[in-house]
Amino acid sequence: MSHVAYEKDGRIGRIILNRPDVMNAISMEMPGQIAAAVAEADSDPDIHVMVLSGAGDAFCAGYDLMAFAQTDGPNPGVQDMPWDPMKDFQMMWANTQDFMSLFRAMKPVICKVHGFAVAGGSDIALCADLTIMAEDAQIGYMPARVWGSPTTQMWVYRLGMEKAKRMLLTGDKISGREAADMGLVLKAVPAEALEDEVEALAARMASVPVNQLAMQKMVVNQAIEAMGLNETQRLATVFDGITRHSPEGMNFKARSEAVGWKQAVRERDEGTFDWTRNIEIPKPNR
Repeated sequence: MSHVAYEKDGRIGRIILNRPDVMNAISMEMPGQIAAAVAEADSDPDIHVMVLSGAGDAFCAGYDLMAFAQTDGPNPGVQDMPWDPMKDFQMMWANTQDFMSLFRAMKPVICKVHGFAVAGGSDIALCADLTIMAEDAQIGYMPARVWGSPTTQMWVYRLGMEKAKRMLLTGDKISGREAADMGLVLKAVPAEALEDEVEALAARMASVPVNQLAMQKMVVNQAIEAMGLNETQRLATVFDGITRHSPEGMNFKARSEAVGWKQAVRERDEGTFDWTRNIEIPKPNR
Protein backbone atom coordinates (compact mmCIF):
# COMPACT_ATOMS: atom_id res chain seq x y z
CA MET A 1 0.00 0.00 0.00
CA SER A 2 2.28 2.73 -1.31
CA HIS A 3 0.09 5.73 -0.44
CA VAL A 4 -1.03 4.49 2.99
CA ALA A 5 1.18 2.72 5.52
CA TYR A 6 -0.13 0.35 8.19
CA GLU A 7 1.69 -0.71 11.33
CA LYS A 8 0.64 -2.95 14.18
CA ASP A 9 1.86 -1.64 17.53
CA GLY A 10 0.62 -3.90 20.32
CA ARG A 11 -3.08 -3.15 20.74
CA ILE A 12 -2.93 -0.13 18.42
CA GLY A 13 -3.22 -0.22 14.63
CA ARG A 14 -1.48 2.77 13.07
CA ILE A 15 -2.78 4.02 9.70
CA ILE A 16 -0.49 6.63 8.14
CA LEU A 17 -1.25 8.67 5.03
CA ASN A 18 2.03 8.32 3.20
CA ARG A 19 2.54 10.91 0.46
CA PRO A 20 4.59 13.40 2.46
CA ASP A 21 6.18 15.01 -0.61
CA VAL A 22 2.72 16.41 -1.57
CA MET A 23 1.37 16.92 1.97
CA ASN A 24 -0.46 13.59 1.68
CA ALA A 25 -2.67 14.84 -1.14
CA ILE A 26 -5.36 12.32 -2.04
CA SER A 27 -4.56 10.18 -5.06
CA MET A 28 -6.91 7.80 -6.84
CA GLU A 29 -5.33 4.95 -4.87
CA MET A 30 -5.43 6.47 -1.38
CA PRO A 31 -9.13 6.05 -0.44
CA GLY A 32 -9.12 2.33 -1.17
CA GLN A 33 -5.85 1.89 0.69
CA ILE A 34 -7.32 3.63 3.75
CA ALA A 35 -10.25 1.21 3.68
CA ALA A 36 -7.89 -1.76 3.29
CA ALA A 37 -5.84 -0.67 6.31
CA VAL A 38 -9.02 -0.21 8.36
CA ALA A 39 -10.20 -3.68 7.36
CA GLU A 40 -6.85 -5.19 8.38
CA ALA A 41 -6.97 -3.57 11.81
CA ASP A 42 -10.65 -4.37 12.27
CA SER A 43 -10.10 -8.07 11.54
CA ASP A 44 -7.09 -8.40 13.86
CA PRO A 45 -8.24 -9.63 17.31
CA ASP A 46 -5.17 -8.07 18.92
CA ILE A 47 -6.04 -4.53 17.81
CA HIS A 48 -8.32 -2.49 20.09
CA VAL A 49 -8.01 1.00 18.61
CA MET A 50 -6.69 2.66 15.45
CA VAL A 51 -4.68 5.88 15.22
CA LEU A 52 -4.88 7.72 11.89
CA SER A 53 -2.16 10.26 11.07
CA GLY A 54 -0.22 11.79 8.19
CA ALA A 55 3.48 11.52 7.41
CA GLY A 56 5.56 14.66 6.97
CA ASP A 57 4.41 18.23 7.47
CA ALA A 58 0.62 17.80 7.31
CA PHE A 59 -2.20 15.36 7.86
CA CYS A 60 -3.77 15.86 4.41
CA ALA A 61 -3.99 18.83 2.04
CA GLY A 62 -6.99 17.48 0.11
CA TYR A 63 -7.22 15.98 -3.36
CA ASP A 64 -4.14 16.18 -5.54
CA LEU A 65 -5.01 19.18 -7.70
CA MET A 66 -1.94 18.71 -9.87
CA ALA A 67 -3.64 15.58 -11.16
CA PHE A 68 -7.31 16.57 -10.92
CA ALA A 69 -7.29 20.30 -11.76
CA GLN A 70 -4.06 21.47 -13.39
CA THR A 71 -3.56 18.60 -15.84
CA ASP A 72 -4.93 19.42 -19.29
CA GLY A 73 -8.11 17.74 -20.42
CA PRO A 74 -10.49 15.28 -18.76
CA ASN A 75 -9.56 13.07 -15.83
CA PRO A 76 -11.52 10.94 -13.34
CA GLY A 77 -12.71 14.11 -11.59
CA VAL A 78 -13.65 16.18 -14.65
CA GLN A 79 -15.18 14.53 -17.71
CA ASP A 80 -15.57 15.80 -21.23
CA MET A 81 -18.94 17.46 -21.76
CA PRO A 82 -21.63 16.30 -21.77
CA TRP A 83 -20.71 14.53 -18.57
CA ASP A 84 -22.31 11.43 -17.09
CA PRO A 85 -23.36 12.29 -13.51
CA MET A 86 -23.82 8.65 -12.54
CA LYS A 87 -20.32 7.74 -13.70
CA ASP A 88 -19.02 10.58 -11.55
CA PHE A 89 -21.22 9.48 -8.64
CA GLN A 90 -19.94 5.92 -8.87
CA MET A 91 -16.34 7.09 -8.51
CA MET A 92 -16.92 9.60 -5.72
CA TRP A 93 -19.36 7.39 -3.83
CA ALA A 94 -16.66 4.71 -3.69
CA ASN A 95 -14.27 7.28 -2.20
CA THR A 96 -16.92 8.40 0.28
CA GLN A 97 -17.48 4.82 1.40
CA ASP A 98 -13.73 4.26 1.74
CA PHE A 99 -13.45 7.32 3.99
CA MET A 100 -16.49 6.16 5.93
CA SER A 101 -14.78 2.86 6.67
CA LEU A 102 -13.23 4.80 9.56
CA PHE A 103 -16.69 5.63 10.90
CA ARG A 104 -18.16 2.19 10.28
CA ALA A 105 -15.24 0.12 11.59
CA MET A 106 -16.09 -1.94 14.64
CA LYS A 107 -13.10 -0.50 16.51
CA PRO A 108 -12.64 3.18 17.37
CA VAL A 109 -10.42 5.49 15.32
CA ILE A 110 -8.51 8.48 16.70
CA CYS A 111 -7.32 11.00 14.11
CA LYS A 112 -4.22 13.09 14.83
CA VAL A 113 -4.10 16.32 12.83
CA HIS A 114 -1.03 18.46 12.38
CA GLY A 115 -0.36 21.02 9.68
CA PHE A 116 -3.48 20.84 7.51
CA ALA A 117 -6.66 18.78 7.23
CA VAL A 118 -8.31 20.69 4.43
CA ALA A 119 -10.67 20.05 1.52
CA GLY A 120 -10.84 16.25 1.04
CA GLY A 121 -8.45 15.90 3.96
CA SER A 122 -11.13 17.29 6.26
CA ASP A 123 -13.51 14.62 4.91
CA ILE A 124 -11.07 11.97 6.11
CA ALA A 125 -10.33 13.55 9.49
CA LEU A 126 -14.00 14.10 10.35
CA CYS A 127 -14.93 10.47 9.61
CA ALA A 128 -12.81 9.36 12.56
CA ASP A 129 -14.51 8.81 15.91
CA LEU A 130 -12.30 11.25 17.80
CA THR A 131 -10.17 13.96 16.21
CA ILE A 132 -7.41 15.78 18.07
CA MET A 133 -5.63 18.72 16.44
CA ALA A 134 -2.55 20.77 17.06
CA GLU A 135 -3.67 24.26 18.04
CA ASP A 136 -1.89 25.76 15.04
CA ALA A 137 -3.17 23.18 12.54
CA GLN A 138 -5.76 24.28 9.97
CA ILE A 139 -9.02 22.63 8.97
CA GLY A 140 -11.64 23.67 6.45
CA TYR A 141 -13.37 22.83 3.20
CA MET A 142 -12.30 25.63 0.85
CA PRO A 143 -13.75 23.99 -2.32
CA ALA A 144 -17.18 24.91 -0.92
CA ARG A 145 -16.39 28.26 -2.58
CA VAL A 146 -16.17 26.61 -6.00
CA TRP A 147 -15.41 23.12 -7.36
CA GLY A 148 -16.53 20.97 -4.45
CA SER A 149 -19.03 19.76 -1.87
CA PRO A 150 -17.81 17.64 1.06
CA THR A 151 -19.13 14.20 0.20
CA THR A 152 -19.04 12.81 3.75
CA GLN A 153 -20.86 15.92 5.09
CA MET A 154 -19.78 15.25 8.67
CA TRP A 155 -19.79 19.02 9.30
CA VAL A 156 -23.49 19.23 10.07
CA TYR A 157 -23.45 16.16 12.31
CA ARG A 158 -20.51 17.46 14.33
CA LEU A 159 -21.48 21.14 14.41
CA GLY A 160 -25.23 21.48 13.97
CA MET A 161 -26.99 23.58 11.36
CA GLU A 162 -25.78 27.14 11.91
CA LYS A 163 -22.09 26.46 12.52
CA ALA A 164 -21.97 24.02 9.61
CA LYS A 165 -23.42 26.71 7.36
CA ARG A 166 -20.90 29.22 8.70
CA MET A 167 -18.07 26.94 7.52
CA LEU A 168 -19.55 25.78 4.21
CA LEU A 169 -20.95 29.12 3.07
CA THR A 170 -17.53 30.75 3.43
CA GLY A 171 -15.07 27.93 2.75
CA ASP A 172 -12.93 29.36 5.54
CA LYS A 173 -10.08 27.53 7.22
CA ILE A 174 -9.94 27.67 11.02
CA SER A 175 -7.25 26.73 13.51
CA GLY A 176 -7.30 23.66 15.69
CA ARG A 177 -8.02 25.92 18.64
CA GLU A 178 -11.06 27.41 16.89
CA ALA A 179 -12.20 23.96 15.76
CA ALA A 180 -12.13 22.67 19.34
CA ASP A 181 -13.91 25.74 20.68
CA MET A 182 -16.58 25.32 18.00
CA GLY A 183 -17.06 21.64 18.85
CA LEU A 184 -15.87 20.37 15.47
CA VAL A 185 -13.11 18.25 17.03
CA LEU A 186 -12.56 16.73 20.45
CA LYS A 187 -9.56 18.76 21.53
CA ALA A 188 -6.71 21.01 20.41
CA VAL A 189 -3.34 21.03 22.13
CA PRO A 190 0.01 22.74 21.52
CA ALA A 191 1.82 21.10 18.60
CA GLU A 192 4.57 19.75 20.84
CA ALA A 193 1.96 17.99 23.03
CA LEU A 194 -0.06 16.43 20.18
CA GLU A 195 1.76 13.10 20.12
CA ASP A 196 1.51 12.56 23.88
CA GLU A 197 -2.17 13.57 23.95
CA VAL A 198 -3.13 11.11 21.22
CA GLU A 199 -1.03 8.30 22.66
CA ALA A 200 -2.53 8.74 26.13
CA LEU A 201 -6.07 8.54 24.76
CA ALA A 202 -5.23 5.55 22.56
CA ALA A 203 -3.63 3.71 25.48
CA ARG A 204 -6.65 4.41 27.68
CA MET A 205 -9.06 3.08 25.08
CA ALA A 206 -6.82 0.11 24.29
CA SER A 207 -7.31 -1.15 27.84
CA VAL A 208 -11.04 -1.67 27.17
CA PRO A 209 -12.22 -5.04 25.76
CA VAL A 210 -12.82 -4.97 22.01
CA ASN A 211 -16.46 -6.01 22.38
CA GLN A 212 -17.15 -3.16 24.80
CA LEU A 213 -15.56 -0.65 22.44
CA ALA A 214 -17.56 -2.01 19.52
CA MET A 215 -20.89 -1.83 21.33
CA GLN A 216 -20.39 1.74 22.58
CA LYS A 217 -19.30 2.95 19.13
CA MET A 218 -22.15 1.13 17.41
CA VAL A 219 -24.90 2.64 19.54
CA VAL A 220 -23.58 6.20 19.17
CA ASN A 221 -23.17 5.76 15.40
CA GLN A 222 -26.68 4.38 15.15
CA ALA A 223 -28.09 7.64 16.48
CA ILE A 224 -26.25 9.59 13.76
CA GLU A 225 -27.25 7.15 11.03
CA ALA A 226 -30.90 7.41 12.13
CA MET A 227 -30.69 11.15 11.39
CA GLY A 228 -30.27 10.36 7.69
CA LEU A 229 -26.50 10.28 7.30
CA ASN A 230 -26.56 7.97 4.29
CA GLU A 231 -29.13 10.07 2.43
CA THR A 232 -27.22 13.28 3.20
CA GLN A 233 -24.02 11.77 1.84
CA ARG A 234 -25.68 10.58 -1.35
CA LEU A 235 -26.99 14.07 -2.07
CA ALA A 236 -23.64 15.66 -1.20
CA THR A 237 -21.79 13.25 -3.48
CA VAL A 238 -24.11 14.04 -6.41
CA PHE A 239 -23.67 17.76 -5.71
CA ASP A 240 -19.89 17.35 -5.62
CA GLY A 241 -19.98 16.06 -9.18
CA ILE A 242 -22.20 18.95 -10.22
CA THR A 243 -19.82 21.51 -8.72
CA ARG A 244 -16.96 20.16 -10.83
CA HIS A 245 -19.03 20.29 -14.04
CA SER A 246 -21.01 23.50 -13.50
CA PRO A 247 -19.99 26.54 -15.57
CA GLU A 248 -18.11 27.88 -12.55
CA GLY A 249 -16.45 24.53 -11.92
CA MET A 250 -15.30 24.25 -15.52
CA ASN A 251 -13.96 27.81 -15.30
CA PHE A 252 -11.96 26.83 -12.23
CA LYS A 253 -10.54 23.83 -14.08
CA ALA A 254 -9.60 26.00 -17.08
CA ARG A 255 -8.04 28.60 -14.79
CA SER A 256 -5.99 25.90 -13.06
CA GLU A 257 -4.73 24.69 -16.42
CA ALA A 258 -3.87 28.22 -17.51
CA VAL A 259 -2.15 29.66 -14.42
CA GLY A 260 -1.54 26.58 -12.24
CA TRP A 261 -3.65 25.20 -9.44
CA LYS A 262 -1.86 27.13 -6.70
CA GLN A 263 -2.83 30.50 -8.16
CA ALA A 264 -6.36 29.32 -8.93
CA VAL A 265 -6.78 28.12 -5.36
CA ARG A 266 -5.39 31.38 -4.00
CA GLU A 267 -7.88 33.37 -6.09
CA ARG A 268 -10.69 31.08 -4.95
CA ASP A 269 -9.83 31.29 -1.27
CA GLU A 270 -9.13 35.04 -1.26
CA GLY A 271 -12.32 35.80 -3.19
CA THR A 272 -10.56 37.73 -5.95
CA PHE A 273 -12.01 35.91 -8.96
CA ASP A 274 -15.54 35.87 -10.37
CA TRP A 275 -16.00 32.25 -11.41
CA THR A 276 -19.38 32.89 -13.05
CA ARG A 277 -18.12 35.66 -15.34
CA ASN A 278 -14.65 34.05 -15.51
CA ILE A 279 -12.77 37.27 -14.80
CA GLU A 280 -10.80 38.71 -11.94
CA ILE A 281 -12.87 40.86 -9.58
CA PRO A 282 -11.74 44.48 -10.01
CA LYS A 283 -10.05 45.94 -6.97
CA PRO A 284 -12.02 48.80 -5.42
CA ASN A 285 -10.73 52.31 -6.02
CA ARG A 286 -9.51 53.92 -2.82
